[in-house]
Amino acid sequence: MAKSLFIKVMRIYVKVIPRSSINKIEKTGEGEYKVKLTAPPVDGEANKMLIEVLADYFDVSKSSVEIVGGRSARTKIVDIL
Repeated sequence: MAKSLFIKVMRIYVKVIPRSSINKIEKTGEGEYKVKLTAPPVDGEANKMLIEVLADYFDVSKSSVEIVGGRSARTKIVDIL
């Protein structure tokens, strides 16, 4: 009998506000968050910091956080494994 492997994925929608004075996560609705980041939106720095901040917030590794939509937009779709 074959075993099946199920991976639970949580998909969230994130509005990013770069160049803020602090890094802060605020839940705005079911599966929706507003994230303030100190990093500027240059050369992917804000995306890198977003992954770090979300990994810390959800207590998972950085490799478990993936931006699946909106890499160059302020509103992003993020999967958390």
